[in-house]
Amino acid sequence: MANFTAKQSEVVITNWHSRDLNENVKKHWFECHFITIEDAQYPQQLKESYCPPIVLFYRGKLDLLNTTMLGVVGARKNTSYGKQALKNLLPSIVTKPITIVSGLAAGIDGISHEITLQARGQTIGVIGTGIDVTYPKEHQALQSQVAQFGLLLSEFPLTSKPFRSHFPQRNRIIAGLCETLLVVEAKEKSGSLITASLALQENRNVCAVPGRIDALMSVGCNQLILAGAKPILTANDLLEEFLS
Repeated sequence: MANFTAKQSEVVITNWHSRDLNENVKKHWFECHFITIEDAQYPQQLKESYCPPIVLFYRGKLDLLNTTMLGVVGARKNTSYGKQALKNLLPSIVTKPITIVSGLAAGIDGISHEITLQARGQTIGVIGTGIDVTYPKEHQALQSQVAQFGLLLSEFPLTSKPFRSHFPQRNRIIAGLCETLLVVEAKEKSGSLITASLALQENRNVCAVPGRIDALMSVGCNQLILAGAKPILTANDLLEEFLS
């Protein structure tokens, strides 16, 4: 406990054999599935990333962690342009097959999962809450579909709420899992650009869908392209990243 204060160490020692802790451990053991960083199923690319999660709680097809993955992130308040871009790109991508990884957030994330499921592709949703919590609430049906037909992942224990600090942590998992990251619509300062930065640190390919130079929701993507991200105009532009 070298990194704990004396007070923190005392709390841990005091509660180590508490009834509440024992009940909580039993709840997670019997009510959800999980893997640890020491398990063979834990994806190697995530294990080698910055600060990999020690435990991953999940529902769905765990073997998707061994597939080729494209991360997709973007604006929560997307425009019709962003949605149409995904409709043009993803159906061809998921037939290769390439698994789509996103964060089940409002906007581009949710649309990515929806299009992938409609095309009968494989998708992984990485969430910033407990595996039994839905955020945003309107994605309850979508989250259930991802868990049923794809894979739902979280490093947070059951009943965990959507605290703001959870989402940067979630983003590093998306960046760590994928081979290539695609950004579709992003403001100049957005969480999507943080994910792109994390992906670059992990030596992942980073791509972006360009937009009009006067469009607020395209500023982040255009800046990424200016900094060296590959502009994506067609599905083949994306597929080249995996072939190379």
